[in-house]
Amino acid sequence: MRTLTSPSDIDRLFKHGRRASQPLLVLLASSPAEGRDARGRVMFVAGRKLGNAVVRNRCKRVLREAARRAGAPWPGQDVALVARPGTSTASPQELDDALVRLLRQLGVTPR
Repeated sequence: MRTLTSPSDIDRLFKHGRRASQPLLVLLASSPAEGRDARGRVMFVAGRKLGNAVVRNRCKRVLREAARRAGAPWPGQDVALVARPGTSTASPQELDDALVRLLRQLGVTPR
């Protein structure tokens, strides 16, 4: 899975990307910048408010698996998945449902 690592691309995504949220996660999506690879990239974020490093790493791990099950990376899209407090304890089915709903809401995947 291709990951989004460039600081300038990350700033652009957080400033200008489309946002949608659920109680378990937040999704940001935008088209890649001109001249960038259009194959799609993904980024996983778990802030310090969620807890210690163990909890944050678990959140990113479960988000990575949910993204894989949902078909990431999505062509023509840069996507950031941001963990929320319930992410680490949610069931895989709950995360999958929330992620698919957000992807459809932002038009990343077809309805």
